[in-house]
This record gives sequence, C-alpha cells and structure tokens, in this order.
Amino acid sequence: MERATNKAERLLQIEALLLTHPRGLTQAEIARRLEVNRSTINRYLPDLDRFCIYGTDDGRLAIDRDHYLTNVRLTLHEAMALHLAARLMATRTDKHNPHAASALRKLGLALEKLAPLIARHLTASADVMDNEARRHDPVYLEVLETLTRAWSLGRKVRLKHQMSDQRVFEYTFAPYFIEPYAIGRTTHVIGWREPPGALRTFKVERIKAIRILDENYSIPSDFDPREKLADAWGIWYTEAEPVEVVLRFHPRVAARVRETQWHRSEKVEEQPDGYLLWRARVAEPQEMLPWIRGWGADVEVLEPEELRERMMGEARRLAEVYGWEMHRGAEQAEQDHQFFDDFFQE
Repeated sequence: MERATNKAERLLQIEALLLTHPRGLTQAEIARRLEVNRSTINRYLPDLDRFCIYGTDDGRLAIDRDHYLTNVRLTLHEAMALHLAARLMATRTDKHNPHAASALRKLGLALEKLAPLIARHLTASADVMDNEARRHDPVYLEVLETLTRAWSLGRKVRLKHQMSDQRVFEYTFAPYFIEPYAIGRTTHVIGWREPPGALRTFKVERIKAIRILDENYSIPSDFDPREKLADAWGIWYTEAEPVEVVLRFHPRVAARVRETQWHRSEKVEEQPDGYLLWRARVAEPQEMLPWIRGWGADVEVLEPEELRERMMGEARRLAEVYGWEMHRGAEQAEQDHQFFDDFFQE
C-alpha cells in the first residue's frame, strides 16, 4: 500500500483497509501494511471512533458494520428509482422494519433541496413503515439482522427452523442471497444448509432462533441468484427442466394481460375469437396458483394437466362452498355463462 504523508490520509487508509477485512486486523498487521511503526497506529486510536472502528476482545481492530455510514450521491432519476422501490416495499410488507424507515428518512433529508416534493413523499413512506398498525415481530427483525451481518462477514449461522406442521429442526447455514417475495409479503434466504450439504431456501419468518458462528464460508463463483431464480415464478426453483404453462384468457382481460410482462419466458398469442393464449416455462407451476386464482373465471388452465386438474378441483370446492349445483344441464349452464358475460361487460 502506498505510504500516506499525513495523519488524515493514514486514517482514511486504515478505514479502507478494515473495510476489506471484515474480521479485523491487529495493530501490527495494520502498521505493516501502512509501513509505519505500531506506535503510530496506537496514537491514532482516539481518532478511529468516527469511522466506527473498535477494538475486539482478541486485540484486533474492526469496523462496526451495523453502524458504519456509507456516502451515496444520487441523481434525481436515481432517487426516483429508490422512491419507487421504497413505495413497493412500504405497500408489500406487513412487518415493522426500523432500518427501512430510517433509510427512507435519510434519503428524504438528502433530497430536500434537490427535489422537495419527492423528499416529502419519502418521509411519508417512512411514516408508513413505522405505523403502529404494522406487526412488530422482534424475532423476525433479529433474524434478518443476523442474516445480514453473517452475509456481509462471510460467517455461517446456526438456526432453528419451524416447518409448516410446527416441527422444529436445527441447521448450520451459510447465507448466499436474501430475496423478498412480494406475493406472500415474506422474505427468503438462499444458501448452503448442513445437513444435507446442499443448497436450500428458508422463509425468514419461519426461523425462530439464530446465532453467528465463528466459521467462515465463501460463496461459490458459479452461484448466480439471477440464474437460479430465472425460471421461478417468484421464489421456488428446481434443478429439473421448467414446465410449460399454457393459459387461455378471456377477451375482456386480454389487454390487461398484455400490458404486463409476468414472466421472462412468456409468449402471448391473440386468437381470432379475441381470447389470448399465454405461455411460459416456469420452474414450479404450483407457485402460480394465487395469481391464476386472481383472474377468476377469466382464465382457463390448458397445460400442464396437473395444474388444470388442481384448478378444476378448486372450482368444484368453490361451487360447494357457495351452494352452486354442479349438474344443471347444458342449457342452464349456457344461460349462466351468458349471464356472467353480460355482467362483466357492463
């Protein structure tokens, strides 16, 4: 490392050095890299607080990454991109997150002079995140903070995960990537789980206890979350080939379907009768069920057969729930169909 000529430069060098060594360095190691005497580093100790540098129990100096402040400079349009992301987060999460609220307020303060109207709405979004109506879940927040810390340090964690049937299992886990899931208003973490010594995904809300281990890990160079989730509808992925899903949308919603790209592999084909055929290759079609249900009778599942049968079964159960007779005859069925067509076209 090039030798600095004054104290201010050396302090900045120490900061940069420790940022690249998450576990910290001893004073002797820092002095050797900066080519100065160890006594010089010792004299700088009172000035290191402003960089969130602290002394560890084993004599190293390290940066407190939970409180270290980074400097970010944004253009107006970059700030708008963050505003849109913040609004999406504010409306698609049900849990109180003080870190998210604080980040939005800081962004709003930074934009007060450049874009006061945007700044005002960022502050309002922060208030939404802090709203008392949001669910306070201290366990979730602690788990998310610990996963974030472990991911940034490259350290494994020991966690307890609760299954949907309430059984709890304990694992050693190396977090590779944290992914939000807007549909379920949840957060998921992908990483290496032991056992079984394979890549797995945890729903963060189901992790009931967690602690960082003094064991390092490195993310494989061939791990790419974009590639891993490329065929997913949301968060579900598989090593098997994706499955082709074919849906038939009613003319009254065809334009709405075309307005949005729902999946990277989708292809749409307008039929002579105004219906729209929608195709996509999806890792786990079952994950699409909430979205398909949302279109009601305006969509018909054509493929795969398993997904079509699943929707047919749900249609039967819905008919039973609402007291609808399933065998009313072809003439009555046609009358019913015409009634709903007229109703939705009004």
